[in-house]
Amino acid sequence: MVVLLLLLQAACVFSLVVGLWVICSHFLTADIPAAISHPVKLRVLHCLFQLLMTWGMIFEKLRICSMPQFVRFIHDLVPLKEDPDVVVTDLLYGTIPVKLYQPKVSSNTLRVGIVFYHGGGAVIGSLRTHHTICSHLSKKSDSVVLAVGYRKLPQHKFPVALRDCIAATTHFLKSLNMYGVDPDRVVVCGDSVGGGMATAICQRFLGSPDLPKIRAQILIYASLQVLDFQLPSYQQNKNVPMASRDFAFYCFCTLLDIKPSWKSTIMKGAHLPAEFWEKYRKWLGAENIPERFKKRAYQPMPSEPLNESAYLEISLALDLVNSPLIAEDEVVAQLPEAFIVSCEYDILRDDSLLYKKRLEDLGVPVTWHHMEDGFHGVLSTLDMGYLHFPCSTRILDAMVQFLKGL
Repeated sequence: MVVLLLLLQAACVFSLVVGLWVICSHFLTADIPAAISHPVKLRVLHCLFQLLMTWGMIFEKLRICSMPQFVRFIHDLVPLKEDPDVVVTDLLYGTIPVKLYQPKVSSNTLRVGIVFYHGGGAVIGSLRTHHTICSHLSKKSDSVVLAVGYRKLPQHKFPVALRDCIAATTHFLKSLNMYGVDPDRVVVCGDSVGGGMATAICQRFLGSPDLPKIRAQILIYASLQVLDFQLPSYQQNKNVPMASRDFAFYCFCTLLDIKPSWKSTIMKGAHLPAEFWEKYRKWLGAENIPERFKKRAYQPMPSEPLNESAYLEISLALDLVNSPLIAEDEVVAQLPEAFIVSCEYDILRDDSLLYKKRLEDLGVPVTWHHMEDGFHGVLSTLDMGYLHFPCSTRILDAMVQFLKGL
């Protein structure tokens, strides 16, 4: 009994030490931009996220479970809030879990269908973390929403997540009659890495004449390339919550099974040959980004000579699935209308700006909303009570307005 009490006391002391370390390391030192409307809230949110990550790393070191598994386990403990006006059905498409959201009120006409791929770097995030977003989206836009619960890292490497999304999307497109969805108004939608999946699926499905055509793509601070980590937004927002450059690089390495020791080489641009940079500068170059986005703490970085070993290591980054931004013109020109949201204080901001320019240059209609007070992941605060940011409501309202216009 005494031994048990001593162990309990030791566990409490250790937990207190971990909590104090996280507060001192992150709460007080976080890089919170002055334009963020609620800086204290963002400090708290950042601190909670870092606390989860820290405990996850401890559990990983103890070989109890991986850090992503721990974080997903904890964030999925939060009870789901039910909306009486939305019918939510849990289904399995083969072995892939999906959630179907349908307005409870019947409709005399076919509805817009939305396939939603959640964000989280393929490391965290789940059907549960994005439940509120999908429920509000279904209710406010009077749409049928299918959220895909794709498999994640670290157990499931590239391209498992994309394969799951493709399979679930194909199944949904073949079942539109069952759900009362208009085959001419099917939209793919995602935030962060989910936005990248939505883009990749749009490109992939261009060659599928047997399936209904995708009507539009909704991309919320999407991850659209994993090649250039020195774009202005990557420099300016490298330490801004909730997606630091270090965390983004961790997701990148875990997804593509790349050794983290290559970080310095990749950050210097030495992982790709000069001919690559020359070929894709017309799409990836910072000169394609409006000047107003380069005024804040940006220093152009020339690429260093190629490290051939690094080039071999990161070859999967060149796959269009991971970097749909560099698809050829003849592919991008065929893509459907796009709705794009970028956030000023997000390392992925410039992915959206570059993709917007590519689409517009090729005649693809684009509706763009830039959140001057936004940060990566802000949409997920939609129903977080005290930690809610008004920016999340503005993003959702803009999405709904776009969907109603289809």
